[in-house]
Amino acid sequence: MIITNYRVTGMTCGHCEASVREEVGAVDGVDAVEVSVAAGTLTVTAGVVLDHAQVIAAVRDAGYTAEPQPADPRTA
Repeated sequence: MIITNYRVTGMTCGHCEASVREEVGAVDGVDAVEVSVAAGTLTVTAGVVLDHAQVIAAVRDAGYTAEPQPADPRTA
């Protein structure tokens, strides 16, 4: 299981969360998606290494921008 975190900008409501969750969830290889509008974060769980560009494009398709966040060394 591979967990990757992203910072998402532009989300303001629950509908925003749902849109990002739906678009990223459709990316091949994604097993789970957690989105927090309050924190501006996206956590993607996958069984394979995902191309950041695919996830970022899915977030863009939902109408927002994203950038990968470095792994937290305390949990790596």
